[in-house]
Amino acid sequence: MTRALITGFAPFGGEHVNPSWQAASLVAAEPPAGLDVTAVELPCVFGESLDVLRDAVRTHAPDVVLCLGQAGGRPGVTVERVAINVDDARIPDNAGRQPVDEPVVPGGPAAHFSTLPVKACVAAMREAGVPAAVSNTAGTFVCNHVAYGLGHLIATEFPHVRGGFVHVPWAPEQVTDGTAPSLPPATVAHGLRALLATAARTPAGQDLKVTEGATH
Repeated sequence: MTRALITGFAPFGGEHVNPSWQAASLVAAEPPAGLDVTAVELPCVFGESLDVLRDAVRTHAPDVVLCLGQAGGRPGVTVERVAINVDDARIPDNAGRQPVDEPVVPGGPAAHFSTLPVKACVAAMREAGVPAAVSNTAGTFVCNHVAYGLGHLIATEFPHVRGGFVHVPWAPEQVTDGTAPSLPPATVAHGLRALLATAARTPAGQDLKVTEGATH
């Protein structure tokens, strides 16, 4: 049985919920067949989030790690292709930290690519009826911090692990005026189960050879 670790964030920016943690909890409560899924909530705090992630990987020894974050305004679930080695916070994190132009890992490479089959994962979610796309930017807030940190952990400490980062839209309860896109966490979780099942059965280094690029 494949062991999977899925993480979501605590609420931030004045929100009362974070759909990433809502979806992660639902997936762990009802995992896809053949997967043993553990969910861990990460603090929305620079540095501390990576400490909790590292401890979770050491404790649960997963084969696959899927970290989730909230991307309010995006219409679907977006699988991040790459994370960059920079923290540049437009707003403070939950501890009041607001780094500007600081590296996630001093001396680390400029970027880390996901080691999940990002295009196959997107295709699996679409087949499950969930809107999904490849994203080429994870931002520069704590989401990118964790996405890059996960890539660095895999590259330096846990080479047997495959992992990546996924952004999820706002939950409907967060969109009070009805003008922004949203998805119910249960719908997101349905797509993530298809994603995890696909990631687990796809050999390392393989992915679909299809166009998922962007012009800007």
